[in-house]
Amino acid sequence: MNTPNLLAVMSRKYPNQEGIVTPSERVTYKEWNEAVNKFAHSLRELGIDQGDKVILHLPNTKEFLIAYIAVLRLGALTVPINARLVENEIQYILEHSDATMFITHELLFENVRNLPRNSPEVQFIKTGPAEPNWLSFEDLLTNGECTEIECNLTEDDEASILYTSGTTGSPKGVLFTYRNILTVALTIAVEMELKPESRILHMMPLSHSAPLHLFLVSGLYVGATHVVVPTFTPELLLETVAKEKTTHFFGAPIAYLATSKHPEIDNYDLSSMKYWIYGAAPLSKEEVMQVKNKFKTDQLVCVYGLTEAGPNGTLLGFEDHEEKAGSIGNRAALNCEIRIVDYKGEDVQPGEIGEIILRGEGNMKGYYKDEEQTKAVLKDGWLYTGDMAREDADGFYWMIDRKKDIIISGGVNIYPKEIENLLLTHPLVSDVAVVGIPNPDWGETVKACVVLDGEIADLENELKQFLHGKVADYKVPKVYEEMNALPRNATGKLLKHELRKQVTG
Repeated sequence: MNTPNLLAVMSRKYPNQEGIVTPSERVTYKEWNEAVNKFAHSLRELGIDQGDKVILHLPNTKEFLIAYIAVLRLGALTVPINARLVENEIQYILEHSDATMFITHELLFENVRNLPRNSPEVQFIKTGPAEPNWLSFEDLLTNGECTEIECNLTEDDEASILYTSGTTGSPKGVLFTYRNILTVALTIAVEMELKPESRILHMMPLSHSAPLHLFLVSGLYVGATHVVVPTFTPELLLETVAKEKTTHFFGAPIAYLATSKHPEIDNYDLSSMKYWIYGAAPLSKEEVMQVKNKFKTDQLVCVYGLTEAGPNGTLLGFEDHEEKAGSIGNRAALNCEIRIVDYKGEDVQPGEIGEIILRGEGNMKGYYKDEEQTKAVLKDGWLYTGDMAREDADGFYWMIDRKKDIIISGGVNIYPKEIENLLLTHPLVSDVAVVGIPNPDWGETVKACVVLDGEIADLENELKQFLHGKVADYKVPKVYEEMNALPRNATGKLLKHELRKQVTG
């Protein structure tokens, strides 16, 4: 079994079913499969073969869905990358992945126009008219044959490489087999009750593992309709749900919070939605109530996982959101197991903090060209996530912080996220990061780097007073620095390793 064969099967089972819906086009499963065959034939004429790596630098468009399956149909590996990456980040992935082809969209073309200059051995394709050193996507689609190309790869063959966001250094290439991808796709198909009549809204970048594996491939698994929109805005979300009667949406918490504040939200009919799914970070109880009230729904689900796990992990269901909002649920999802362990790999007791480890066939094959890092996180079938958490008396898991972000001051562990969450409740703090800086006596001193939405005359005194009584004294930052902005990557994730360099010199 493999992903491109799923499309071929659905094109025969549901030929007239809408496979792709964009703001301007409607494509049936039969038409989608025909386009994939045409594009795959043209790629084969250009020399793409089994094992080759092809970078997809495309927003959520029809072209992404065609290219993604066409590359896989030839036995090549897809390397989807974030559309917001800048040239030097793309160049790194281009070289590290050993890619032989790069496909982009004319909306993004100006950012990558000069890539062929540094990579003459790579073939470059763009949508729209051909340019010097760039072939035209549409020309290849038009000129390709329509005969079916069969993909004979098995579940254990390699399918794709997704690059992590590089929050702790250079991005790592996460290598997946078809078994990994299809395992997590089946997980979502079952857990979120996907069916052929489901209509999945894709507004989060398909270059990320959750939108791609959990929702695009799971939709293929059942023959659902994929409604793809190149970008997210609150208004677009509301308009698309109301117009297309979508049933499933996955988004980051900010997508829900921003949309809940849209002044016209009450004028949109959102009743078609069966699952409002969020991940990447939990929502607080107050935020959950805000979203539920404005969206008029009890259908919220929180999913926790990470790219290296497929992503698979845990989920917090409808019924637990009011009581346990902020947690990541009380069980692992289908096809996954979870434990919380200490530094020796032994289970901790409820209430104690430990590292989340996950086991399941969704776990990656390994990091591309990095055996050492692979061995560091994959041990005896378990993926060591680096996420610190505790289990409460009711069996629900609560994220504490990233293992690498823990500050050790005077031999005591301090978890920055706890302090950051408190500081963000200050009315004039719009962004914050807490890091450890070297201290000759204590090992590390706690420092808060804050971005303000206004002015505070005495930053240190104000924030120390604000935290007084809310957190133990030893956790209160001793040093404060106001910053214009915190370093973040293309996906918005905080780059603490870059921040530490800035604040420690």
